[in-house]
Amino acid sequence: MASVVIVNGIGDNVVAFRGALVRDLVARGHGVTVSTPTPVEVEPAGVARAVEALGAHCVFSPLDRASLNPMSERRARAHYLALFRELRPDAVFVSNPKPIFHAIPAARAAGVARRVAMVTGLGYAFTGSSFKARVLRTIASRLYRRALGDATAVFFQNPDDRDELARRGALVNAPEPRLVAGSGVDLDLFTAQPPCAGEPVFLMVARLLGDKGVREFAEAARLVRTERPTWRFRLVGWIDANPAAIRRDELDAWVRDGAVEYAGRLDDVRDELARASVFVLPSYREGTPKSTLEAMASARPVITTDAIGCRETICDRVEGLLVPPRDARALADACLRLGDDAEMRAKMGAHARRRAVEQFDVRIVNAVIMEALGA
Repeated sequence: MASVVIVNGIGDNVVAFRGALVRDLVARGHGVTVSTPTPVEVEPAGVARAVEALGAHCVFSPLDRASLNPMSERRARAHYLALFRELRPDAVFVSNPKPIFHAIPAARAAGVARRVAMVTGLGYAFTGSSFKARVLRTIASRLYRRALGDATAVFFQNPDDRDELARRGALVNAPEPRLVAGSGVDLDLFTAQPPCAGEPVFLMVARLLGDKGVREFAEAARLVRTERPTWRFRLVGWIDANPAAIRRDELDAWVRDGAVEYAGRLDDVRDELARASVFVLPSYREGTPKSTLEAMASARPVITTDAIGCRETICDRVEGLLVPPRDARALADACLRLGDDAEMRAKMGAHARRRAVEQFDVRIVNAVIMEALGA
């Protein structure tokens, strides 16, 4: 039996993203500890209980995703180093940028034999065009180079992120990078749903960030509803501390004007997917978006962008439609096209489920990760 520590970067969604990996490791008889930042939007006790219900131990870290304070960064590194020295794990699995920057070097310093990093997306630093984003991009590239050089295995969720970091010299000391199908999707949890009857409902599930295309979703909703006023656009998600977060007054204005219906943060989106006709994610860049995989597993057609990480999820005009990023008019036209054709929606939804089964099954992804962990 091995001892494994899973290090995550967002405490609010650690179970959603890593619960299946915890479950599969525990099922093989391994001891698992989950280190995740203290949740912001949900109760920490609830997250701890959910982790423990999977058979693992939960430890909250002092990591602050949004902070640039050097003292905060040192506290995070010290936490990981102390944790690894105390637990003496056989392996660590680390995802999200800041945990990779801090936990992978700490694991090497603590003598952890297997140190597995998964780059789940490059985030704001690589999508923003501001001076701040450009500075962060340079810093992040250097931090990736140092940290990935300390890893024993490195996974990417799409080839573009891998090639981006390679161009920036961040992989020169890293082990040969490997590609996996995102974080996968639990096909037992997200099952095929019958096509939604009645007026079309378009659903977006995401953190409420500009980089996710939330503003384009709201504008497309406004454009579509001028022609099809009975069609509905539902938004599920939350505003967090990311520099690209939308403002609360923007969200309130969209709801007040009737462009979108806001369902808030939901830990379980299956009912929303069952009531949706089409899933929409107009993101500017992703690793591999888990929300899209969940929609596909639910047999929902997808409208997403021809952008890094998004275009890997569907084939255009097979499982859904690809549109240019940052283009609300093109997004609105795609919504009109699918909204007006129930037969096309049903056919694309069936193809989406098939692709989820064949390419994105979480058990396939977890088996690759566990092999790298020696578990």
